Amino acid sequence: MKTYNKIALSALGVIVFLLAWEAVARSGVVPARLLPSPSAVPTAFLTEFNSGTWQAMVLASLSHYLVGLSLGTFLGVSFGTAAALWGKWDAFQAWVVRMLRPIPAIAWIPFAIIWFGVSEGAASFLIALTVFWINYYASYAAVRGVDKDLIELGYAFGQGGLIPRLFKIILPGALPGILSGLRAGLGQGWMTVVAAELFGISGLGMRMMEASGLLATHIVVLYMVTIALLYGVSDFLFMQVQSRVLSWQR
Repeated sequence: MKTYNKIALSALGVIVFLLAWEAVARSGVVPARLLPSPSAVPTAFLTEFNSGTWQAMVLASLSHYLVGLSLGTFLGVSFGTAAALWGKWDAFQAWVVRMLRPIPAIAWIPFAIIWFGVSEGAASFLIALTVFWINYYASYAAVRGVDKDLIELGYAFGQGGLIPRLFKIILPGALPGILSGLRAGLGQGWMTVVAAELFGISGLGMRMMEASGLLATHIVVLYMVTIALLYGVSDFLFMQVQSRVLSWQR
């Protein structure tokens, strides 16, 4: 299927979804306070924007999202790559990873509050924790999946040292898998933002909780849409960067 046909069908799907939602909301089957119509969102946006609330919430969430994303990505890629390269280190930390990995980020909320207080540091910690595991496993699998023949070829051409082997053979070979982990972390990071802000940290999640307490569901939907748009923009920009970084593969 041609690209413009895919775009047209995707746009049509969104339009149909919004029209169906609007029809259900206007039918009265569900009370408006429980299911606001899409047409109520622009008015909610203007109200929040004119008061400065929308901008403040977006900037607050972006600040700890970017810190958590950067920290979790760096540590996840570093630890995952190290575990894939050195068998002894892999064996040493394997069971620690198996014990910690199943614990969801929201289970660490009490410790985040104790360690960092109700602050942006606590939110960044939770986001970093979520992003860390995604990048850890993506990097581990990507590095382990590098063609062994390429590594042997590197040895034959005098690239057997750790640094040249890592930067000239292993990381370029593993880059597509590592970037896939980074992209997945972008989305999971935004999902964790809401959970991280539920206990009073300023941001999109906190504003959604405030609005839901007042049954201002149109405000809740506005910030849901905001999160979706922020993720869409970040994913689009990442794909542009990824396309340039991997242009040598074409």
